[in-house]
Amino acid sequence: MKNRPKRFLNVPEYPGGKKAFKEYIRKNLIYPEEALKKKVQGVVYIVAEVDDNGRVYHVGIEKGIGAGCDEEAVRLIKNIQYYAVRNKGVRVKTKKRFRIEFTLPKQQPLLSDKKIKYNLTGNKSQETSKASGVKTYSYSIKLKSNQ
Repeated sequence: MKNRPKRFLNVPEYPGGKKAFKEYIRKNLIYPEEALKKKVQGVVYIVAEVDDNGRVYHVGIEKGIGAGCDEEAVRLIKNIQYYAVRNKGVRVKTKKRFRIEFTLPKQQPLLSDKKIKYNLTGNKSQETSKASGVKTYSYSIKLKSNQ
């Protein structure tokens, strides 16, 4: 029988655990336009206090990367709610450290990067408008995109 150390305090946990927290960040993170333009990526470290009711407040940046990413990380952390915690009738504030990773989205290839194959089908038709005397030509082109 192993002796497990007893926890002195119960600490607040995100509903669903770490996996659910990461999913929340992934779904709600909005990459700032300035960071996209400057191609800024990295990790923002945030420190916040969580009270016994699970509310997050006093959110501060421990280490930021700028270009709007710091503000976005603070916004994400301010919007979360933890489970309420009871510690034998004592109201306890807990400091938590968060790590929010900003990774540039993968760029879609430009149209100029794609190779396009085309086939001309049909006959070259030539029509002359009797009223204006202008010749018009029409072609059919089938495009196939290879990526």
